[in-house]
Amino acid sequence: MLRQSSRFVVNRASAALVGRGRRFSTDLPAETGGDSKFVDDWKKVIPNLEPPKTPSAYMKPRPQTPSTIPSKLTVNLVLPYDSALSAKEVDMVIVPASTGQMGVLPGHVATIAELKPGVLSVHEGNDVTKYFLSGGFAFVHANSITDIVAIEATPLDQIDIASVQKGLTEFQQKLNSASTDLEKAQAQIGVDVHSALNAALTG
Repeated sequence: MLRQSSRFVVNRASAALVGRGRRFSTDLPAETGGDSKFVDDWKKVIPNLEPPKTPSAYMKPRPQTPSTIPSKLTVNLVLPYDSALSAKEVDMVIVPASTGQMGVLPGHVATIAELKPGVLSVHEGNDVTKYFLSGGFAFVHANSITDIVAIEATPLDQIDIASVQKGLTEFQQKLNSASTDLEKAQAQIGVDVHSALNAALTG
């Protein structure tokens, strides 16, 4: 029974990905019945076993993609211990994507971008607020909502440049003296983060 149900889930997932791109949460129906076809198919194959809940069953439906591009971009900046920005309406954000700086305006095409250590710029009219991100992901939805998930996000004006430069020197020394692959990897991460911090503060 378990083998049969596992095979069913894998086959359904494979079928869902063939012939069309993976859907974002914004593409799910607004009502809570987004999984109804999956549940119906499950019951046809395995009627005596309750179907598993998928992540969309726990999600609050997002607003539908508007017919016209809104004037503002809604941004959420989420950390493991805090919500730095929650449903903040702004004109634009610039995120430190791994492929380079990426600007996001209202109406931006749906995108998932990996973030490298660098500066997140939040633009509200003439005001620009900058955060240093340690890395993470940006989820740009078609309905002009952008979710940014990071481990750390610190306002740039709260960072002490002397501490950053001291840390950069220490990690460069650790990298030069590292004798194992683990030590080299740890030191390289420290160098990368402190180099990005130093560039953000002095550039």
